[in-house]
Amino acid sequence: MHQGTDRAAGEEHHEALPLDAIPRQRRMGEGAPPPARQAPKARDARKAREAREARKARRRLRLLPTPTGTPFTFGYLLVLVGTSLFMEFADQDTVFAVLRASSTDVAHLGETPLLVLAASALWVVGGLTSPYVIGFALVLTALERRIGGWRTAGVFLLGHVVATLATEIPVGLSVVAGHLPESSLHRLDYGISFGLMASVGALAGLLVPWLRVVVLGGVGAMLLQDLFELSSPLTDWGHPLALLLGVACWPLLRRVVAARGVVIGGAGPSHRAPRGIRLPARTPDRR
Repeated sequence: MHQGTDRAAGEEHHEALPLDAIPRQRRMGEGAPPPARQAPKARDARKAREAREARKARRRLRLLPTPTGTPFTFGYLLVLVGTSLFMEFADQDTVFAVLRASSTDVAHLGETPLLVLAASALWVVGGLTSPYVIGFALVLTALERRIGGWRTAGVFLLGHVVATLATEIPVGLSVVAGHLPESSLHRLDYGISFGLMASVGALAGLLVPWLRVVVLGGVGAMLLQDLFELSSPLTDWGHPLALLLGVACWPLLRRVVAARGVVIGGAGPSHRAPRGIRLPARTPDRR
């Protein structure tokens, strides 16, 4: 009876209270964002991280030549790979005969100058294991992305031709004067190093100042060491000359880069302001 009385009394008491008078009880965890609302933020963070990684991967890939981005460097590199494989696997007597015919010595320059100047630039001393192959791919790729294929070919050709003539003509004059034997007119001289050094010198002028100092300082130290050793006099003097030829191209190449809208030291086109917006004048770099 007592339990029933208590129950009946409780029911009557609850029925007597109006519904609006009952305070609303907050459920546990109410007010905190549900876990499902945090998922979009996590997805956005993951997408942003993936986008950063993709940009880094694209920047790394821009260091290498591609058929569409750097057609001159890519095609030239394929030729060098082919000739290097020929040097490695062909009959050595045949290889020596071809290299001899491609040599830019005084005798060949006097007979077929255009032929040997072109043919000598198709070979790499040391083949695919030479560090010149890696240097060629990286340096000419960076240069071509800034100034274009035709101008890159012009810089390379300038260093290759001028440095070759500047080192071989004195040999011919010395033979005529009797200071060198006639055998000096016939020597094995080929490779891409003169053109590569000119490209390094030209590229340095398009880099940010600190990187320019690093590149020129490192390459210059290497060339000075070669001059002190003087194991190959003509080549050792030709490399600094070719580097200086590339440096001499800085004013012209910087105007080309400015006309193409490429940031000095950058790898791609600059972000130009929309029409009608005046940009503040840039302070010239102190060099």
